[in-house]
Amino acid sequence: MLVLGCMICRLFICFDGSMTHYVICDLETTGLSKNRHGITEIAAVRWDGEKEIDRFHTLVNPERHIPAMIERLTGINNAMVANAPVMKYALGDFFDFLGDDPLVAHNSTFDVWFLSHHGHTEVGHIFRNDAICTRKLANRLLPELPSKRLEMLCQHFGIQNMRAHRAMADVEVTVHIFEQFVQMLQQRDCCSLEDIVRFQSK
Repeated sequence: MLVLGCMICRLFICFDGSMTHYVICDLETTGLSKNRHGITEIAAVRWDGEKEIDRFHTLVNPERHIPAMIERLTGINNAMVANAPVMKYALGDFFDFLGDDPLVAHNSTFDVWFLSHHGHTEVGHIFRNDAICTRKLANRLLPELPSKRLEMLCQHFGIQNMRAHRAMADVEVTVHIFEQFVQMLQQRDCCSLEDIVRFQSK
């Protein structure tokens, strides 16, 4: 993991002196509809502005069939998740891990859709965390790139993803991409969570 040093780390000090942590997350699912499809894998890394301090990973039994197209894309099949925790328990554990920290994801709208919908239906959880989207940041910070897909950002920054479309591998490269964006945001005087959320939404 890239280490950005104390200057970058200071971006994540809150006014009360506490450290802001970010949870970089990725989900794999059985399809694109939050209403019809389920979650098959959850991965996350907690990052303190300088280094990884914790991680979470689990396969998830979506309690529905994984289509062949999704199996080819992710490498996750029905046998792999047969004995994994069902969404109710996997999401409960993930929300305990996430706590109140802001969530960072590539195309975070998709992840928040699934977390909000299944969190509410499975465990009665109301998702209120701030969300930062590296795709939205890429739109603002790298407008010249013809595509803002995760693969294109990896190519742009020289990052290798050896297991694309597996949740933890995608999280690890998103951490590196977010680190690069933090440096670029600093140059624009975006020095707080509120600044970053406001910047990505312009």
